Amino acid sequence: MHVVRTHKGADDRAFKSIYQEQDEDGNIGISLSKRLMVVAGETLKSNITTLGPLVLPMSEQLLYFGYLIARKVFKLKNINPYILDFKLAFEHFFIHAGGRAVLDEMEKNLDLTEWHMEPSRMALYRFGNTSSSLVWYELAYSEAKGRIKKGDRAWQIGFGSGFKCNSVVWHALKTINPTMEKNPWTDEIHDFPVNVPLVMDLSV
Repeated sequence: MHVVRTHKGADDRAFKSIYQEQDEDGNIGISLSKRLMVVAGETLKSNITTLGPLVLPMSEQLLYFGYLIARKVFKLKNINPYILDFKLAFEHFFIHAGGRAVLDEMEKNLDLTEWHMEPSRMALYRFGNTSSSLVWYELAYSEAKGRIKKGDRAWQIGFGSGFKCNSVVWHALKTINPTMEKNPWTDEIHDFPVNVPLVMDLSV
């Protein structure tokens, strides 16, 4: 339905937030800036600003417009930030699971539920950070769970070096019958979701 691509490569801070370089011993590796989460947040905000008017109902856009007027025109500083409710636009959220911290921030900033976050968290748990393919494992998780119904709307959100953020919006043309589909989760979907503790003992 929609594709929105945001690239912040013109900003040196964003460009070097994930950067391949040599260390003092001449080893080539990837460096992650301490500002990575800040850069990711700024890039996501730009992406959402473009995506919002394309997918959100007019009622939600008017509420946000009213909030902006209160803050910018009437200079009201004591009102809480208004969080756009993207749950009005999407039934499913498939977020690039670059790490637990990324998912925690997205859950908080988009005011999502554990159910919304389950595909992303389970994909990270089972496959690790597999880069861009993660959002497809997450979609496959929801299909294997029988959650994708005709008419459902899904939002895939990807992040990458550059720094960039990509949003893809899908519209389900049919209800997915998990017993008729083959995907990476089919043989063990009955074992999920699992409880993932905040801290895991890796010594055993």
